[in-house]
Amino acid sequence: MSMGIGVIGAGWIGQEHIRRLTERVVGANVVAVTDIDAERAKKVASDVDARALGTGQEVIDDPAVEAVVVTSWGPTHAEYVLAAIAAGKPVFCEKPLATTAEDCLRIVEAEQAHGRRLVQVGFMRRYDAGYRQLKQVIDSGGIGTPLLMHCAHRNPTVPEGYHSAMAAQDTAIHEIDTVRWLLEDEIVSAQVITPRSTSNKYDHLTDPQFMLFEMAGGARIDLEVFVNCQYGYDIRCETVGETGSVSLPDPAQVWLRSAGQVRTEVYQDWKDRFADAFDVELTEWVRAIHDDGEPTGPSAWDGYAASVISDATVESLHTGRVVNTQLKDRPDFYG
Repeated sequence: MSMGIGVIGAGWIGQEHIRRLTERVVGANVVAVTDIDAERAKKVASDVDARALGTGQEVIDDPAVEAVVVTSWGPTHAEYVLAAIAAGKPVFCEKPLATTAEDCLRIVEAEQAHGRRLVQVGFMRRYDAGYRQLKQVIDSGGIGTPLLMHCAHRNPTVPEGYHSAMAAQDTAIHEIDTVRWLLEDEIVSAQVITPRSTSNKYDHLTDPQFMLFEMAGGARIDLEVFVNCQYGYDIRCETVGETGSVSLPDPAQVWLRSAGQVRTEVYQDWKDRFADAFDVELTEWVRAIHDDGEPTGPSAWDGYAASVISDATVESLHTGRVVNTQLKDRPDFYG
């Protein structure tokens, strides 16, 4: 039996999730859609035989909606996630969970008061095959105790509206979550170092940025964020342990040997690079709700932690200092 899903936000990512839930995920049925653009909501809903509703609250309150997907504008996320918790309905929220750490903490507290997990945050890298292989090696002890991690997050270009703080808030936020998940440890401090900037950037933007993180257990992480690298979308991660190292594999691509050269394609954006991860993410979310009634992916606590750490990273960018993250103690509720 299919689970009725309501989607709040029918922009690009909302439409992509609706397509996945309709075409790729077994056991899901999109029954209601809303968007700030009512005409767009009607068009998107009609394409999947769903109903277009006027507000996110109407979607959450609809008896046919058994679970909610929030893909609206970031500042609205907290309102809709809290409303879904109040209604007792599982909710998948694209990152960010909320735009402030305070709102993230409100969600954490509301979920605990409800008494069971309802919230999952859209950190899709945990569902990428390469990252899962990486975690399997680390968890199995294949490289001994992890000591260092080297990461890079490169985009060919970014729009003019992208500003320096977004390097942490929108870009590095994925590595922040992934590092915590891979090492099963918390980031306790952040520092940003700014090397010479590329000439291929807008005047208001600091790019690239070099971020340094310290884990509670003593491991150190460096992350290069370079959002105007020109050549493509390139994600890298290497973990160095006491007895070996393990690297994230490049996505599978054909190699062309011709005219005295060996060439392969480089992805140009994140949508293609992580398309399969998005599919797996929603498939596993729906399955977990069906089987156990609770999501098993990135939690509200993970959304809160990522927000606090990205705030510390932005503060370091502005001050040049090492900034402690000052996370609350993790509740037993989140294991």
